[in-house]
Amino acid sequence: MDRFRSAPPGIRVARAIAGRNFRVGKGLILVITFIAYACYHASRKPPSIVKSVLDPETGSSNPNINAIDSIAAIAIAGNASAVREIAIARPLSWLFVPRDVSNAARLQSRAAGWAPFNGEGGKSRLGQIDVAFLACYALGMFFAGHLGDRLDLRIFLTMGMVGSGAFVCLFGLGYWWNIHSLYYFLFVQMIAGLFQATGWPSVVAVVGNWCGKSKRGLIMGVWNAHTSVGNIVGSLVGAAVLPFGWGWSFLLPGLLIMVGGVMVYLFLVVDPRDVDLPSPYDGGGGESSSVQGSSDEEEEDEAGSSSSSSLVSDRDDQDPEAQVRKNSSPGRDQPVGFLEAWVIPGVAPFAFCLFFSKLVAYTFLYWLPFYIRHTRIAGVVLSDTTAANLSILFDIGGVFGGVLAGHLSDKLNARAITAATFTYCAIPALFFYHEFGAISMPLNAGLMLALGMLVNGPYALITTAVSADLGTHSSLSGDARALSTVTAIIDGCGSAGAAVGPLLTGYISEQGWDNVFLMLMASAFMAGLLLSRLVVNEATEKIRGLREAGKDSSSRASSSGDLSQPFINGKS
Repeated sequence: MDRFRSAPPGIRVARAIAGRNFRVGKGLILVITFIAYACYHASRKPPSIVKSVLDPETGSSNPNINAIDSIAAIAIAGNASAVREIAIARPLSWLFVPRDVSNAARLQSRAAGWAPFNGEGGKSRLGQIDVAFLACYALGMFFAGHLGDRLDLRIFLTMGMVGSGAFVCLFGLGYWWNIHSLYYFLFVQMIAGLFQATGWPSVVAVVGNWCGKSKRGLIMGVWNAHTSVGNIVGSLVGAAVLPFGWGWSFLLPGLLIMVGGVMVYLFLVVDPRDVDLPSPYDGGGGESSSVQGSSDEEEEDEAGSSSSSSLVSDRDDQDPEAQVRKNSSPGRDQPVGFLEAWVIPGVAPFAFCLFFSKLVAYTFLYWLPFYIRHTRIAGVVLSDTTAANLSILFDIGGVFGGVLAGHLSDKLNARAITAATFTYCAIPALFFYHEFGAISMPLNAGLMLALGMLVNGPYALITTAVSADLGTHSSLSGDARALSTVTAIIDGCGSAGAAVGPLLTGYISEQGWDNVFLMLMASAFMAGLLLSRLVVNEATEKIRGLREAGKDSSSRASSSGDLSQPFINGKS
């Protein structure tokens, strides 16, 4: 297939930084894609931050009502100064809503939450907007992967980031526009989910184009920290502006991802060959796709040195698009069909495993601040902002979990064994956090860190290193590549689980959180169980390898003994 990619406008800046050095170029791409997907996750965090403000559980003792809503409650009594304070707290109100603050019923609603999410059934409606986003995200993922293998990923990713930011902002603008229609919020979340689906297949495909297989687990484990970093940034930003109105918690992350989209448009180089650097999958330079052979570092050094000595014409330097056309030859990177990608060995088991792994991870992503807010820790009820900030520890644990899982899977050369081990260990961690997390703040923090590490470790491993491995699997004929398609299949199945988890939590939590944690433990068990066949295969290969190594060692020892026997007998 003839694939044409336009050169990024900032390509000369990228060349000035990277020169002809493959390592520097790869590092630059890792940084750009890291920031890009961190922006994606930061823009997904606001719904979990504002849940306890939208539905503060009217009727229960809640000493931490949002400051603005308290002002609104005073204004109901006709306090003119409080009315002025509302205008100050909502500086954009004059743009979007009438200055009529005399409607007592509307202000009372704000003081007690935000219709239609407050009152009876509020948790269920919050679960519905989560599933609206995640279901469309999962659906869009399959189409995004198919398109990602066929379109210019730089343009595709830019459009996705700008579109995502626009609809995140539209959700927040419902605060100033005084919108209380459930259908409005559902529609905005559904379209946002479709745009968000462009992110993961695109960034994994770009990173896969630049990174070979050696140390892929460790590199992508560190790189995958963008998920937790984005969650942390989204939590901090959302919590910081929450006292000024929940709309701000959406508006700022939405603008952030739009700025990130501009960065991607200007500087992202999709493939090293687009800047006259050899691909790590080319036999002549860079890294061979075979696991055997020279190491990643040696081959990348060769790639860098060979590219440093290569000379390009002045015309090509002056016209970056001409160089892109030169490197985009027909037949390169033939896309793989959707059904063909499903039959790649390992795709289906890891995809279904991720369904349950992501169900657990996204339940915490969307509901952990709410759970902390409504759980007494050491007898104390935390504020909305404190609960949001405390939940960051789960994401910090996720950073360490992703790096550790990637490193171990590289050392053991066993992705399935590593993922299954983390998943099974998450089951007792879930139990301990629910049963003992409320005893004290330090214990809650420690258990949350451990839980984040064990829950996000396998999730990070499967969505990065495993997806990249399978997207360049040896069963793919010729130079065929399926990075975006395979990534979309695996993460699409995972996103279906991510949609189910928060939805079920919205309903099950009405009956108590004990049942929610039982659901999460059962899901973690199923995730590990689905990898059983791959675990057995990897363990069998390890045992066979140890036996063969033992035989080789014995054979060498025997040969050495035969050679020394004449000297032992005193013969020369």
